Amino acid sequence: MRIISGKHKGRRLSAPKNLPVRPTTDMAKEALFNILNNNYYIDTLTVIDLFAGTGNISFEFASRGCEKITSVDSHYGCVKFIATTAKELDFAIDTIKSDVYKFLDKSSLKATVIFADPPYNFEKEQFERIVELVFKNNLLNDGGMLIIEHAKQTDLSENEHFSYSKRYGGNMFSFFEKEEL
Repeated sequence: MRIISGKHKGRRLSAPKNLPVRPTTDMAKEALFNILNNNYYIDTLTVIDLFAGTGNISFEFASRGCEKITSVDSHYGCVKFIATTAKELDFAIDTIKSDVYKFLDKSSLKATVIFADPPYNFEKEQFERIVELVFKNNLLNDGGMLIIEHAKQTDLSENEHFSYSKRYGGNMFSFFEKEEL
């Protein structure tokens, strides 16, 4: 995996081989950040990265100047890799080892962008539960966005908070927005 832009542009990061992850492809990540750049100033965001895995998305936010990032994953090896790499790169990334659903149910953290990259083999109900918990627990700031990465076969457009989706190869991003009050 590599960092596409910002302070560490072009930097390659090698995660341990034994991590149970599927990092977002460079093409999809670049497209995602183009969308985010059109909506936000990255360096002003508060971000929560759910199912953070290797920290691929967290590192990209940090390299682009975002200083308020929380990475959540249930796998100790993933959390350790993110924390160690963040320290080496001098990135302000807080790591939390937790089941994502428990985190969403108990957390009082609020963010402008919440990114979730759960396993592609999740059932539709598992994806929908993420959306439900984020909105029920008011975890997005006004004007905030929840982004869920999933396989193209999964359709999340029936959710009341759904805004739009974008497809990049086999990757799909579904966007759920909290209106500004």
